[in-house]
Amino acid sequence: MVEHWSPKPGAVGSSPSWPATKKVTNMGKFSTFIANAKAEIHKVIFPTKIQVRQAFFAVILVVTVISIFLALVDLLMSSIVSSVL
Repeated sequence: MVEHWSPKPGAVGSSPSWPATKKVTNMGKFSTFIANAKAEIHKVIFPTKIQVRQAFFAVILVVTVISIFLALVDLLMSSIVSSVL
C-alpha cells in the first residue's frame, strides 16, 4: 500500500484566492479596469514611421517572391499535366 503525502501537511480543503465575503461593486471593477488599461497603454512601445515602412516593404517583397514562385510551380505543373494528357 502506498502512502500519499500532501506538500502542506496541515492543508485541508480548498484555498480560494480571496475570501468569499469580499464585495466589489461593478463600478469599482470598471474603474480598476480603466486604470489598468491606462497603465498598460503607457507600457506600449509603438513603432516609428521608418520601422513601419521597412516592415511594409519586407512584407511586399516576401509576398511578391512567394507569388512568383507559386506561379512558376503552377506553370510547370500545368505543362506537365497537359503533356501527359
